[in-house]
Formats: sequence, structure tokens, C-alpha cells
Amino acid sequence: MCGMKHVLSIQSHVAYGYVGNRAAVFPLQRMGFDVSAVHTVQFSNHTGYGSWTGDVFDPAHVRHIIHGLKDLGVLGRIDALLTGYAGSPETCDIILDTLDLLPPSTPWFCDPVMGDMDRGFFVHEGIPDFFKNSAAPRAFVMTPNLFELETLTGTKISTITEARTACRMLHDKGVGTVLVTSLVTDDTPANSISLLASHHNGACFHVTTPHLDLSPAPNGAGDFTAAVFTGHLLKGAALDAALEATAASIYGVFDATHKAGSRELMLIAAQDEIIAPRHHFTAHKLQQ
Repeated sequence: MCGMKHVLSIQSHVAYGYVGNRAAVFPLQRMGFDVSAVHTVQFSNHTGYGSWTGDVFDPAHVRHIIHGLKDLGVLGRIDALLTGYAGSPETCDIILDTLDLLPPSTPWFCDPVMGDMDRGFFVHEGIPDFFKNSAAPRAFVMTPNLFELETLTGTKISTITEARTACRMLHDKGVGTVLVTSLVTDDTPANSISLLASHHNGACFHVTTPHLDLSPAPNGAGDFTAAVFTGHLLKGAALDAALEATAASIYGVFDATHKAGSRELMLIAAQDEIIAPRHHFTAHKLQQ
């Protein structure tokens, strides 16, 4: 297909389930993007099950794959870099090196995977500092959840206003756009959950959807969200439109997952929600 944009996605991989590249590659392909996937780990399943098999790939392995793509000429045709769970601080360094191998000004969509409110940190020491000190100055977009936003900015966030202030702190570090996922604050309506998108030019929008009671909650929601938001921005959508479309797709897939009683995201069964979601949620602009 002439003009198809090509995304390089460096994330984790599982044989079963939908996290990391398994939650990101298919949605991007369904949206019409070509995707080259580089795996930082390969596990049998995500770690939320409590037991799994597989390995975190040696950084030399990841670097070898990247240089194979370079030798093929693939890196010169990449339109965007999407990254998620890295696995090790050394792999984080490889991500920066990879960015330097891509065409100038290639946008980096960085999901700063570190942890969440329920589990705390689940990454190696050194990775949070990487995101704060090395990634933020170079990321075109960052998609932290609430826990990760607090970590990146060293702040405690209890309100939408405080979340917006934290986003501005990331803008001051160099991040162009921030998408805050899994946002629940003191001013979030009951049984609801929000997304907040902030641009360095001052524009800021938030959207709220019903919070579905999935227990246990499926893993991979953040990976899926980052991929869909990436796709809409690469298609040229305005910030509020990208936010609305992303929220609608998330809710649609979660609704299907809830109805199926599945622990894994129903990405395949509910794939039409990625490109033609049935629900609509309005993004509201926050006044400066």
C-alpha cells in the first residue's frame, strides 16, 4: 500500500495473551500501519498470572536485531518509534541508540512502563531514572499512568488540576504531548475513569468513561491505549479527537472483555472497536 506509515515497536512479548507488542502491533496494523516488532522479553504469558516461563532478552540480542533491521535498510523507512516495557536499563540505552539510527525528527511515542498504583514498581532499578532523565527530553509523546506520572514528576496527584500541572512539568523537560491513562482522582465521578491529554502549547483535554469492574483486571490495557493513541496522532488527528477515539476504543474492548468474563483483552473478537468504536465520549477542554 503506497504511503503506508511504518512503526518500529520495541516492547515485551508473550506467547499467550495480550500485553506489550501483543497488545500494540495488531491494533496498529488494524489501523493501517506496517509494524516492525522487536521483543525485549519473551514469556509464555504475562506475569500477572503469578507464574510464567521465558526470558528477558540479553541486551546484545536486542541490539543485534536492531542492527539487522538497519542492514536491511528498514530503519531508514521508519515513521515512528513506539516503546514500552524495556526489561533492563541496558535495553533502555539501546532504545536511545535506535532513535539515533532513525531518520531525523522521527517521533518517539514512549510508554514509560514502571508500575501502577496496585503493584508499585515492577521494573529494575535504574529504569525510572532513565525515563525521568533520558527519555523525557527526547520523547515526542509520553503515555504514563497515574503512578508513573507521579514518579516522573516527583509529585502527589489528587485532582485533575494537579495532573495537568504534572503534565506541564514533563513539557518543561521536553515532552511534546502527554497522555495520562487510568486517571482516577478525588474529582473523578463515581464508577468512572478518565484519560487526560496535554500538549506543550497549553491545550489540555480530559475524557471520562464508565469504569467497568473487571476482576482480575486484564493486563495490557496501557500498551493497547498507547498504540491506539499513537495511531490516531500519526493519522493526523487533533489532540481532542485522538483522545475521544482512543477512549472509545478502550471502552469498547473493555466492554467486550467484561461481557466475555475474560482475563485477557478481547482484541481479536472486538477488533472493530479499534477502527469503528460503537460508543462516543466527549473530550472536555480544561481552561488555562
